[in-house]
Amino acid sequence: MNDKYVSPFSTRYASDEMQFLFSSQKKFQTWRELWIALAKAEKQLGLPITDEQIAQLEQYKHDINFEQAKEIEAQVRHDVMSHVKAYGLQADKAKGIIHLGATSCYVGDNTDILIMKEGLLLINEKLLQVISNLKDFALKYKGMPTLGFTHYQPAQLVTVGKRATLWISELLLDIEELKHVLNTMKLRGVKGTTGTQASYLSLFDGDHNKVKKLEKLIEEQFGFKSSYAVTGQTYSRKVDSKVINLLSQIAQSSSKFANDLRLLQSMKEIEEPFESKQIGSSAMAYKRNPMRSERISSISRYIIVNSLNPAITSATQWFERTLDDSANRRLSIAEGFLGIDAILNIYINVTNNLTVYPKVILKHVNEELPFMATENIMMEAAKKGKDRQLLHEKIRNYSMEAAKRVKHEGKDNNLIKLISNDKYFDMTYEELQGILKPENFIGRCEHQVEEFINDYVNVVLTGRKVTKIESILKV
Repeated sequence: MNDKYVSPFSTRYASDEMQFLFSSQKKFQTWRELWIALAKAEKQLGLPITDEQIAQLEQYKHDINFEQAKEIEAQVRHDVMSHVKAYGLQADKAKGIIHLGATSCYVGDNTDILIMKEGLLLINEKLLQVISNLKDFALKYKGMPTLGFTHYQPAQLVTVGKRATLWISELLLDIEELKHVLNTMKLRGVKGTTGTQASYLSLFDGDHNKVKKLEKLIEEQFGFKSSYAVTGQTYSRKVDSKVINLLSQIAQSSSKFANDLRLLQSMKEIEEPFESKQIGSSAMAYKRNPMRSERISSISRYIIVNSLNPAITSATQWFERTLDDSANRRLSIAEGFLGIDAILNIYINVTNNLTVYPKVILKHVNEELPFMATENIMMEAAKKGKDRQLLHEKIRNYSMEAAKRVKHEGKDNNLIKLISNDKYFDMTYEELQGILKPENFIGRCEHQVEEFINDYVNVVLTGRKVTKIESILKV
């Protein structure tokens, strides 16, 4: 048994692929890739760096000597310099040119940007999978009438599929924001200790064009079009806030879905997956608790609150930088990504296996529909020359009587029978029942679902790379 604390994101929730992105291997491997890119660019611009030195750096790019780096850091108390020295022990012919002209944030900040970008691409793929699952669900149930709710009180009918489009719509807003964040992300670049590029200007004997070219070469090697135009020692911590706020928005959308599903499961209308040997409660053997949806809600709360961390960090940086960002960022960025990854893994799993109970849904519709149909009934009676105001008063009184019967006596809703027994309405029970067909009360729901899917959802899903996401099993 491990006698040290281990994050639940590692043991219970997050996928292997997202965990790897925030692993030590990925972090320090990326540092080495940045050092290699810097050496190549500096060599190309005329500094005395050899192909042999670069080849040796390449040789040990993935073979990180963690133990040696740990021993060195215990002495020097500096994580970047410990890895510079450890890398130099392996690539001894290149140790003199590792990190040449750079400051710690060259590897630290640029690595953070690169890893966050990869994380967002993985999140994008999982978001698309959720949307695809919900699209199929919405189309399947586009015409099934169900009670709408406002204030969690029964309202005009919608359809099961139409409600699902609301969940999708939230996610489309997230996809739109995610694309914006990805398209506007830039490298920190090669800016030196306080962002002035003084060290590089010295290396290139005052040649400003070579310094500018150096940064452009680094950008190209990592697939970026640009770096942030000006920085202090770090890129603006507002970038972190922007990214983690996006994760918060995804969490908000996911929690909205999960809360809706928890309510629907309580009503026995729609349920999340429940395994044949799953236990709902240690005491109440009959329970079918919505544990997956509850987990989405729970982790979403953590992610939403976590978005305050980078916001406050950004707001409290001093001049060119302070180090009070460092410890906070190690936690808030990594766990923000791991958390949203966990949420989406569960979201994929749940939406791939939703169970709908049509008879329960229809039962609830029929219990409330007589009240909702009263306006239609009044209009039909008015067509027969009846006084609209008198009809309204009669229906109001009968509605109160029926509601009392339902609430105080626990009996069925007899509003239609009361109206059919009133000769003034001049409508038979059969005529009234004909008005009460649920499909007559769903408006354009079916068409709205089809139009939304065709005009918006399919546009987003077209051309996406279909990936088998193993992590959906880890729920």
